[in-house]
Amino acid sequence: MKNSGLIHIFYGSGEGKTSAATGVALRMCGSGGRVVFTQFLKDGTSSELAALRQQPGVSLCCAATARGMVYTMNQQEKEQTARNCRRRLQEAFAMAQEADLLVLDEVIDACCLEVLELRELLDFLDNRPESLEVILTGHSLPLELEKRGDYITHMQSQRHPFDRGVPARRGIEF
Repeated sequence: MKNSGLIHIFYGSGEGKTSAATGVALRMCGSGGRVVFTQFLKDGTSSELAALRQQPGVSLCCAATARGMVYTMNQQEKEQTARNCRRRLQEAFAMAQEADLLVLDEVIDACCLEVLELRELLDFLDNRPESLEVILTGHSLPLELEKRGDYITHMQSQRHPFDRGVPARRGIEF
C-alpha cells in the first residue's frame, strides 16, 4: 500500500498549536524524514525555530516579516506583508516537492486576514505530492479546510497567565 500524506490542523484560541506542529516535525526528523517548516505573521524569533535549525533534514522558510498585528497596519504595510507572505508560501510549496512534511504555521490566520488567498492554499492541498504530510495552524477553521482535514485538533484556552497580566515568556510561550 502506498503511503498517502494526510492533513493535520491545529487551531483555536488555546496555546500549543505551534508546539504541536513542532513536535510532529521533530518526530519526522527522528525517523529520517525531510521537513519544511514555514511561519507566517511571526517575526522569526520564536525559540522553536532555534531548535529546528539544529535538526538535520529541516528546511526553514521563515523570515522576520511581521511588523505588528495586521489589523493595526496601514494599507501599504498590509500590502507589503501580503507580498512577503505570498513569496514565502510559494517558496514553501516549491521546497515541499521533495519533503515528507510541510508545516504552515499561522497560515490559516494569514488567509483569514486576507494577506494570503485561501484558494491558493486549497489548490495546493488538493494537488500536493501524494505522500506529503501537511500541518496547518491558526485560530479559526474555515469550512473549506475543515472538509480537507484528516486530523483536526481544537486548542481551547480555559485559563492563561496573560489574562492576569503575565507577559509571554521566552522558552514557554515563544
